[in-house]
Amino acid sequence: MLGRGKSRKASDERKVSIKAIDLFCGAGGLTRGLETAGIDVVAGVDIDPACEYPYTANNRAVFYLKSVEDISGPELANDLAGASLTLLAGCAPCQPFSTYSRGKSGPKDRRWNLLNQFARLVSEMQPDLVTMENVPRLAKQAVFERFVSELEEAGYSVFYRVVDCADYGVPQHRHRLVLLASKHGPIEMIAPIVKPERRQTVRRVIGSLPPLRAGEMCPDDPLHLASTLSPLNLQRICASKSGGTWRDWKEDLVADCHKKKSGKTYPSVYGRMAWDEPAPTMTTQFFGFGNGRFGHPQQNRAISLREGAILQSFPRNYKFVAKDEPIYIKTVGRLIGNAVPVKLGKAIGMSILDHVQQIEARQGFDS
Repeated sequence: MLGRGKSRKASDERKVSIKAIDLFCGAGGLTRGLETAGIDVVAGVDIDPACEYPYTANNRAVFYLKSVEDISGPELANDLAGASLTLLAGCAPCQPFSTYSRGKSGPKDRRWNLLNQFARLVSEMQPDLVTMENVPRLAKQAVFERFVSELEEAGYSVFYRVVDCADYGVPQHRHRLVLLASKHGPIEMIAPIVKPERRQTVRRVIGSLPPLRAGEMCPDDPLHLASTLSPLNLQRICASKSGGTWRDWKEDLVADCHKKKSGKTYPSVYGRMAWDEPAPTMTTQFFGFGNGRFGHPQQNRAISLREGAILQSFPRNYKFVAKDEPIYIKTVGRLIGNAVPVKLGKAIGMSILDHVQQIEARQGFDS
């Protein structure tokens, strides 16, 4: 059996204790969100070595550098010992199902099998609760329909819905499919906690950060680091309006691909964010001006790694790279862009706790 690896204190004095394992844990966005809600996440599993430092430096859970394909339910069972209720959580890599990858992968992509591996672990471990987050397009795939059917056949009540993370305090429009399942009766996502007019904006969350030029790093926060810009892209961003795109430019700045009819269907690349709105969806390439609407609203650069992390609702002091280690922008950008936003994770955790409290009040749980 895999061991816990370190001692832990009980997260609270609740009568019912919930212990969770986070599959495909990445840098720890879902884990941090669940912990913030009050759920005891005891372990995270991921195949990417780059995830280990941020996961363990910021969270109490033990990290297993393994593929879910190579791990079994009995191996993980020791981590969940002593809990009143158990939760298996995870966000299988979404690239095969993403609109950004449409037409670039198919069922033969091994990542399509990861949801099947998630289902296998549910079958082997029989947790009380299951949750999953992924891109909306997954809901239309046969692999997801099969996953839901297997949960229902195993006695779970299953709920799933596409939500906008901005409705749960994330300063970003990010539509995600959230699934919740319980062996103890119907469960559902809590209602939005933020009214549309009160959504977090780009200005509110990153407006106070020190200014940077393209290619600069803040001496007080190495993660507040902006990518370099070519002379042409510097001209382009200087010509861009807050909330605007390449359509605002003079003709000589427009890329040849956008002058074609097909290029006009991509209005959101080479854009600046708007100060007083939530950010667009953070991708793994958010640090590049030409990769989306990732230009800073005012400064002539793409947003920094720290700004991207904040827009994913990570705490400002969340560590992604060890002190004195080199920062590889593409690697850290991938970790941030792939993460479950922390505040969405918290909302998922709150949904689970609401469900548990309702069931406990009605019938109680055996310890």
